[in-house]
Amino acid sequence: MTGSPGDGGLLPRCLDMIFNSISNFQAKRYVFKTDDRNGMDIQSNVDALLERQKRDAPTQISRTPLNRQRIEPEFADMINIQDHCKVEEVDEDSVYSVFVSYIEIYNNYIYDLLEETPIDPIKPKPPQSKNLREDQNHNMYIAGCTEVEVKSTEEAFDVFWKGQKKRRIANTQLNRESSRSHSVFMIKLAQAPLDADGDNVLQEKEQITVSQLSLVDLAGSERTNRTKAEGNRLREAGNINQSLMTLRTCIEILRENQIYGTNKMVPYRDSKLTHLFKNYFDGEGKVRMIVCVNPKADDHEESLQVMRFAEMTQEVEVARPVDKPICGLTPGRRYRNQAFKEELSRRLEERGGPVVGEPEEQSVMDVLIQSFPPIPSCELLDLNDEHTLPRLIEVLEKRRRIRQMMTEEFNKNVSSFRAILQDANGAVSAKENFVQGKMTEKDRLITSQKSELERLEKKIKTLEYKIDILEKTTTIYEDEKRALQNDLENQNQKLQRQLSDKRRMEVRLQGMASENALKWEKECERRVAAKQLEMQNKLWVKDEKLKQLKAIVTETKGEKPQRPSRERDREPKVPIRSISPSPVTNVHLVHARHRRSRSAGAERWVDHKPPTNVETETVMQPHVPNAIKVAVASEKALAKCDKYMLTHQQLASDGEIETKLIKGDVFRTRGGGQAVQFTDVETLRQESPPGSGRKRKSSPTRQPQQEETESEWTDVETRCSVAVEMRAGSNLGAGYQHHAIPKRRKP
Repeated sequence: MTGSPGDGGLLPRCLDMIFNSISNFQAKRYVFKTDDRNGMDIQSNVDALLERQKRDAPTQISRTPLNRQRIEPEFADMINIQDHCKVEEVDEDSVYSVFVSYIEIYNNYIYDLLEETPIDPIKPKPPQSKNLREDQNHNMYIAGCTEVEVKSTEEAFDVFWKGQKKRRIANTQLNRESSRSHSVFMIKLAQAPLDADGDNVLQEKEQITVSQLSLVDLAGSERTNRTKAEGNRLREAGNINQSLMTLRTCIEILRENQIYGTNKMVPYRDSKLTHLFKNYFDGEGKVRMIVCVNPKADDHEESLQVMRFAEMTQEVEVARPVDKPICGLTPGRRYRNQAFKEELSRRLEERGGPVVGEPEEQSVMDVLIQSFPPIPSCELLDLNDEHTLPRLIEVLEKRRRIRQMMTEEFNKNVSSFRAILQDANGAVSAKENFVQGKMTEKDRLITSQKSELERLEKKIKTLEYKIDILEKTTTIYEDEKRALQNDLENQNQKLQRQLSDKRRMEVRLQGMASENALKWEKECERRVAAKQLEMQNKLWVKDEKLKQLKAIVTETKGEKPQRPSRERDREPKVPIRSISPSPVTNVHLVHARHRRSRSAGAERWVDHKPPTNVETETVMQPHVPNAIKVAVASEKALAKCDKYMLTHQQLASDGEIETKLIKGDVFRTRGGGQAVQFTDVETLRQESPPGSGRKRKSSPTRQPQQEETESEWTDVETRCSVAVEMRAGSNLGAGYQHHAIPKRRKP
């Protein structure tokens, strides 16, 4: 930035270029005056002179140009003024002035390095940070920042060096004087045009143009494992890296917006560094970056990252607005004014200069008087002198005649000149009228063209706005289309996965269902067989007891009861197997009246009666209202009902037809089918009463307790009106329970 002794850096070279270009066109001090809103005010030479006297009066020290003063030895070798380094195309009809300011961005706070604060050795005050503001032209500036007007390279460099001494530096493992902040040296060039005479500055603030050159010295990124930073140094390094990362992010988003045509928000406000130079990135200026790379092998990775960042910045291009013209005055008025002054001075020198205290017309009269004949001597030395007075009278007469002739000639010339002027005025008036008419027509044409131009500009703006809206809408729709396509693809993939999972699950469930069906079918067959065996054994026991009771009732007194012969005795006995108790209940219903099955209710039933059943046409038929009667159970019938009843017939041990009602609940399966879980079995039998059906008394030879018990169960009426339920664990005896006791359902 500053260079080395004998070889100046960017800062002195830029200052040399500026001052070499505007050296002959600089304005007096305080002609330009900064305001507090990032603007410039202009004042006349007289006001500037008064302000210079007011500011220089307290010091009472004569200001001498800095180039004549002693230059600081610290930077004297860095300044090498070269006159050939200058810009050729400089507006010669304007005046210029240069203002400089110097700030640093430390821990994301802005500090003014040129601010002069009183030094208090007892309670030193820390420097106050400055705030960023936005002016009326949407340009960013630092509120309250010190701006110094300079007139030479040495003076500007002296101001820079004073601020450089206040900049924060520290010692690290990699650098003895490591910068702990970003510094910005700003050079403002104010330009204002001269008036029409080319003598004074045009007193119009709107015609002032301000250009700014910001020289930024960025602090380098640091890695704590190499710098060994701790405490405040570590905090400073974190803020430096964060601001550099924000700068990189801003440039990346600008490049992405430029390449892909997007309109992403650039995060300028995340750092004071990028927020300060927002206008430069938006096209209000040009940005140039100089990268310093260390060829040391240990810094290879960091140098590679820096070079990639520099390569990316080269691809960013921002459109700049068109500069507006300064004014519409005639060019070259400065030099014409200087040439006029030089010619006037030369002529005055030839004439000896104007007479002090007399008007210019007096010298013209003297010239006219000098053209008259000289007056002879009027001194009378003798009373008889007759030649002096006549000679004087003759000369005066001659002068009078010459004067009259000149007056007449002058009057004639005046008359002729007046006539010429009148003719010229008439011609000029005619021309003016003609020109005025032409100008009026041109003005009308220009007005109409301006109105048409304004209409077209408004139409263009409207169309551009519509185009922008359509482009944004198209971009939004394209983004939504891409997003929807991606979602659709993801959903299709998800559906494909779900379908494949569903197919695998269906196959698995079908296998499990078939296995479970086969398993339960075998289990049901086993339980039905076991229950049949158990019921047959219990029925045999009951039949035996009833037969014994019948024999006791019918036999004569004194005869011993004999076991009646039955056809079942002649048949081979089925061995009784030991089985586990079944959850279902077997019921024997013996009733003299037509009764409705206990299964009738509000539920819908499927009444499954195989075609092989025999119609008994007795009163012991089950009655289920609103039931769907089927010969073969089907899934369609089961789907409409929630209860199932199967009517099964077989021959009992005594040769009678035994009807069984197997009941169950219908429920849906996961695969969408129907399943039946059996919950109850009712057995219906028809028996003929032995004898006439009257009540017979038991034999008197039997014991009272036994007679009472046996008569209770051998009474014909009792047997015809009471249902006996065979249930394990009954308190009325083994396998017996009175039907009046309600049966508890299992949960």
